Parts: sequence; structure tokens; C-alpha cells
Amino acid sequence: MAGRPTFIERLWYGRHPLSLLLAPLGWMYGGVAGMRRALYRFQVLPVTRVGVPVIVVGNIAVGGTGKTPLVIWLAGFLAAEGYRPAIVSRGYKGQARHWPQQVRPGSDPSQVGDEPVLMAQRASCPIAVDPNRLRGARALIDNTHCDVIISDDGLQHYRLGRNIEIALIDDVRRHGNGRCLPAGPLREFSSRLEQVDLVVANGHGRRGEFSMQLSPGPAVRVADASVRCRVADLQAGPVHAVCGIGNPGRFFTLLKHLGFEIIEHPFADHHAFTAQEIDFDDGRTVIMTEKDAVKCSAFAQDHHWYLPVTAELPEAFASRLLRLLKT
Repeated sequence: MAGRPTFIERLWYGRHPLSLLLAPLGWMYGGVAGMRRALYRFQVLPVTRVGVPVIVVGNIAVGGTGKTPLVIWLAGFLAAEGYRPAIVSRGYKGQARHWPQQVRPGSDPSQVGDEPVLMAQRASCPIAVDPNRLRGARALIDNTHCDVIISDDGLQHYRLGRNIEIALIDDVRRHGNGRCLPAGPLREFSSRLEQVDLVVANGHGRRGEFSMQLSPGPAVRVADASVRCRVADLQAGPVHAVCGIGNPGRFFTLLKHLGFEIIEHPFADHHAFTAQEIDFDDGRTVIMTEKDAVKCSAFAQDHHWYLPVTAELPEAFASRLLRLLKT
């Protein structure tokens, strides 16, 4: 069962005539974004260094590109190289009353955001969330022994000084129609990629880009993460595929490549699920992303599973990152 493209998908990734009409607004948006960056670059607006190297992971387009798996990979790689990494994130949609917040594997995603909880479960390092990333980074330095900070989705947050910028793009969607908001999906003009240190493509990279592959692991029961099984051992026949990430189509395609016949249930990114929304009352297996499972574990049933993915990057990327970090 294939879902129809949404209006935004047709507008930003197709040839919708409204995009052309909105193009002047996109030029204005991109121009303002470029001017804002210049103000920080020439120190008209203050940029604050926090005393340890900062690696920023982000993108220039709206929507999911795979930043969370990349951040988790970076934390594990740096730890294996002898560094003491920590992660700072905005905590998107977190409803905590006080900031910054320390994130642990059992933290409430409604308070600190779903992606930080997922990172806490997968990355063995300190994590802080704060809409003010500079304040969050300072809290990590004051309260942990970190010697490098990874800023999740912080490419446009210039107040926090950075040493390395990593931009992530989707190898299929790329830059959509090439226009800035609201005419297209870009937060900045695509020329911004020429100024970052590393460009990573989720999938197959082009010249000058490093390819990141997402490797699926065994299926994990949402209600009890100690229960795992091979994907091939899950129920045959159609399964319900639930996905609330920036690009649900990528998850649905992965399931199809694994041999599943799926019934697609796309939701908005960071959707706050209810028990009714993942209960289809037909006994069929339900498979979701790991990020969605973080929000569904409290009311999931035994036939609810999630599919974890692990980022794989080439040795050339790892070597380049270390050289940049040491200089």
C-alpha cells in the first residue's frame, strides 16, 4: 500500500507551480540566512568558544537526513579513539520547564525530546539538551570530563563556536527543487555546502561526498528490548509499518528491501503517539523505527517491534575527521 505524496512533498520535491510563485520569498529567506551567517562570521554578532573542540552535525534542508545515527556513530568512534565526547542537542519538542536537562536512557521523551533519549540509549556518553545550545555545552563542560562536544542539528546555530562542520544530505531527495523556504526545503542556499568541512550523503554520495550506509540489526520488541529476533522470523504476510521521521519513505523502502509487504502508516516527524494510533486490531505485526519506539514503549504490545539501524562510514571519512580534529 503506497501512500500519496503530501502537498509539501509535491511542492518541495516536484514541479508544483506554486513553488515558482513562492521563489521570491525563498530568495529573501536564503539572503537573510546568508546575511545572518556573515554577521557571526565577521563577529558583528558574538560567537562563543567553550574551550573544547565542537563538531557540528546538521543539514541545510528541512526534514530527516539521518543525523541521529551519524551522531551516535561519531560518539562511539571518538570514544574508541581515546576522546571523551559529549552531545548537546536542542531537545526538539521537549516540554521541560528548566534547561539545560541531562538526558539518560530512561528519560521522558516528552520532556527532553525523542532523539536525545534514543542517543542516550545508544551512545555511552553524557548528553544535555537545551534550546540554548551554548548554555547546554557549558553545562556539559562544567559537569562532565568531556574533551569534545558533538552538537546535534546545530549547523545554523552560529552562536556556539565550532571547529568542524559536518553537513548531511539525503541521497535521494538531495536539495529538492533547490529553493529556500517556503518555496523549497532549504534553510540556506546550496552553496553553503562548499563552506563546511565534511559532506556526508545518507546513501550513495557523489563526488566530494562521503557515503553513509544504515545497516539494520535484528528486530527488537518495543515493550521489552531484551527480546530480539531475526527479521526473517517475524510474521509473514502484510505488516503495519509505522513511521514518524522526517522522511518516512526511506524507512518504508528499507522494509520492502528486507522482503516485507507493508501497510504504510506515515506520521509527522517527532509525532507524539497514542496507544490507539499503533493498535490496528487485526493481530498483524507492527514494525516501527527506533525513534518512534522510544515514545511507544509504555503502551506497546508483544506484536510491536522496532528495527534499529547502525551507521557505517568509510575509513576515509574517519581519517579525515581525525586530521581535522587534531589541527
